[in-house]
Amino acid sequence: MSPDQAPKPQGHRAPLPDSLKRQLVSFRGRLWRVKVAEAILAGFFGLFFSYLVVFGLDRVWNTPATVRLGILLGGTSLFILFAPYWIHRWVFSHRREAQLARLISRRFPRLGDRLLGVIELQHQKESKESLSPELRTAAMEAVARQAKGRNFERALPNPRHRTWSLGVLATVAMAAAALLLVPKPGLNALKRWLMPLSDTPRYTFTKIKSFDESVIVPRDEPFALSFTLSSDSDQRPGSGTARFGIQEPISAPLENNLSYTFQFPGQSEPGRVAINIGDARVSVNVIPQTRPAIQSVRARISYPDYLQLQDKVKELRVGTLSGDVVVGSKVSLEANTLEGRELKSGTLTVRHLPKPIDRDLFDDGFELSPDPGKTPDPEEKSEGGDLKDGDLSPLQADAGDDPSPQQSEDNLSPPETYPLRISGTRMFSPDVVLSDSPLELQLNWRDADGLKDVGGHRIRVEPLADQKPLAYIQGIERQTVILADDTVSFEILAEDDYGAKHIGYEWTGEFTKPTDETPSRGSHILEVGGPNQRRLSGVAHFSPRTRNIPPQQLSVRAFVEDFFPERGRVYSEPIILHILTKDEQAQLLKDKFDRIIGELEDAARREQNNFDENRRLEQEGAENLQNEANQERLEQQELNEAENIEKMTELSERMEELLGEALKNGEVDSDTMQKMAETMQRMQELSQEDMPKVEQELNEAQDPSSTPEQSQKDVQEAIEEQEKVLEKMRETIDGANEANRNFEASTFVNRLRRAASEEDGIANTLIAAIDDQGETTIAGTPYDELDPVDQRILGELSMQQRRTASDVHWIYEDLGHFYARTQKEEHKQIMEEMHESNINSHLDATREKIASNRSFMAIHSAKKWAAQLRAWADILDPPQDPNQGGEGAGGGDNPGLDDNDFEFMLKVMKMIQNEQDIRARTRALEQLRRTLHLQDPPDPGSPGNADD
Repeated sequence: MSPDQAPKPQGHRAPLPDSLKRQLVSFRGRLWRVKVAEAILAGFFGLFFSYLVVFGLDRVWNTPATVRLGILLGGTSLFILFAPYWIHRWVFSHRREAQLARLISRRFPRLGDRLLGVIELQHQKESKESLSPELRTAAMEAVARQAKGRNFERALPNPRHRTWSLGVLATVAMAAAALLLVPKPGLNALKRWLMPLSDTPRYTFTKIKSFDESVIVPRDEPFALSFTLSSDSDQRPGSGTARFGIQEPISAPLENNLSYTFQFPGQSEPGRVAINIGDARVSVNVIPQTRPAIQSVRARISYPDYLQLQDKVKELRVGTLSGDVVVGSKVSLEANTLEGRELKSGTLTVRHLPKPIDRDLFDDGFELSPDPGKTPDPEEKSEGGDLKDGDLSPLQADAGDDPSPQQSEDNLSPPETYPLRISGTRMFSPDVVLSDSPLELQLNWRDADGLKDVGGHRIRVEPLADQKPLAYIQGIERQTVILADDTVSFEILAEDDYGAKHIGYEWTGEFTKPTDETPSRGSHILEVGGPNQRRLSGVAHFSPRTRNIPPQQLSVRAFVEDFFPERGRVYSEPIILHILTKDEQAQLLKDKFDRIIGELEDAARREQNNFDENRRLEQEGAENLQNEANQERLEQQELNEAENIEKMTELSERMEELLGEALKNGEVDSDTMQKMAETMQRMQELSQEDMPKVEQELNEAQDPSSTPEQSQKDVQEAIEEQEKVLEKMRETIDGANEANRNFEASTFVNRLRRAASEEDGIANTLIAAIDDQGETTIAGTPYDELDPVDQRILGELSMQQRRTASDVHWIYEDLGHFYARTQKEEHKQIMEEMHESNINSHLDATREKIASNRSFMAIHSAKKWAAQLRAWADILDPPQDPNQGGEGAGGGDNPGLDDNDFEFMLKVMKMIQNEQDIRARTRALEQLRRTLHLQDPPDPGSPGNADD
């Protein structure tokens, strides 16, 4: 057998003595029981103590869920963490004899060391040769005997099981007391402890109803927080306190045994309010915000259907809506908030205001003022401002039926409130139908945070009645004289507050003497407007010839119509057009010429006075001419000369206008026209050349830099020039008088023929009156038995005959004066024949025949004297042979313009005038054609109506 295969020596182990072993086992068991008990008791203590902590904290404040969770975790951690650790340390780490020996050595160091040595000897392996088993056994016995007298329980490390037991008993007792004595808060705390993350409310003896934990209040405004006790509150403290942040606490008493209201000053920064009411501890987050304000307000105006206007949106920069709303309109409001504040709700309050007092009303009653801008007549209101029942919306304002100018506030309808439609930051009101009374619309709103507005936004709405339009005529004199061939132009302007429909003019004729013709009547629509045209204008070209209107007096009025139902035409003040015959115009021109000559003579007298004063200044001498008094006289003389120049310029312009009218008349003879033209030419030369020289010399005589001799020379030159001016003015007056005499002579022809025409008109009217009777006749019927219409006709004819007789008498008188100046034989012949015929008496007799209804005799007499008057006119103006060419009359003294030249110029001027008349009538016809489709249909019941 090899050495490697030799058997190894067997080890020998010696067991511990039984007594020692029993002591160690007993110590280990005691250690385990104590430490396990400590672990278990500590776990129970942690649980019960954490419950008591939650119960105690809940009595002071509302323990947050996180704190309660931490407490619960801390309490259960003694079971979950501490107990396993404690058992592992003292139970699993002290199972062997060596571990127990080390633990005993902490209390008994020597004994412990020996025990540890003995335990180590027990596990040694040796042979019998190396160690004696007897010695080892003896050593163990010795240690066992030594340990037998020791109490190993004293070596237990800090046994606290009794202390933990007392702690557990105490916590259990306190928990049990909480649950038994105050079961509601005890069970509430137990629930909140077991389920810390649940929303179980804390139990308090003082219970407060639910409230918002975050409140938004107006910035920098005092605010109040109210808290109400629940009906099941066990306690009702007499007062409570609240503190905003670190500010001084505020107390509030119990009100009505129900609630507490805490008043806080305005705040600008957010904060937290802590409220203590009994054992209730609550808090509220306060967030100050500015109140919601309006950024812009717009009004949408829907006009009545008859106005045909589109809806209008108007920005309301002020609190009044007026001028754009008419009675019957519908108004709705749209508002936006500042800073994009979301809105929650809003209301519209409609208040009816009293009507304003109309100060133009009379004390006796409510009469309409003639001013169209005043308060309208009640009948006109009903015509234009009232709405049909079907047009009223639910928001129709009740204006009432009180006709007084101001409604009593007691009679006003109560305010009406309607909800607003909210869309984000915008709010929209319903439509409000406007009556003739003012309204106040008030918007109130609340934002999404519950903040209200500051007093709301008020808008005063003042609806206006649809006023009557106004029409004007301008560009023409109120009294205008024209011939039938003339064309007058005038401008028609119209204004309406809500659009003019069309404008035009209307004329009504009236004969100034009896005739069997019918006066002219008619109208013409000139321009068509529209709903949006508040001003409408047009130029009317009116020609009597194009409308077949004979000479008469026309009253012309402009008219305008708006879109108001059944209002009809509104007229302007009339203008009067006197359509004259050529002989009537000639007499009018004669009167104008007389006035011009009279004013020319006045100008000559003023010039003579100026001339005399200038000569007095000349006599002052050169040495005195430049003193202050004489200089003032020279200055005054210059001003007088300037005034006379201005007057002469005006006369020359009037003379030029008169010459044009005479040319248009066509019945003024060429010799008279030539002398009138020469008069006008001299007047123009005087005003433009001669008289300004005198003014210039007088001005130079006042030059301070001139020597006395030079000033005297200037005055002398002014006198010389003024002497020439006076001479030329006398020549002008002589020429004008001569032209006037010729003019007057030609007017005798026209006056005689006009008187003849009036006699023919009287006869023709009587004939027409007899023919209109049918089977009956007015001839031979007593005046008192005549029809009233026939009586009126005879009365008018009698008056016309009286006027004709008066005209013939004045013709005879004027002929006498004219013959005394001219000594022309033809005038003498007519005077003698008129005297011998005793025409004045016969014309008066004709008037008496008309008045007594001796019709046939009156007709015969009128026809006879009409023929006689024409015969006398033919003596003055013999009829020309149409085959014989006319020759120009001589007598012109203008060396630069002979008779033939003037005749040619006169014909050219007449041709130009005729062309102008034709062009004007063509313009009037073209306007008539262009606007023909605009006209109203003629009224068949109106005789003589000439609607185009």
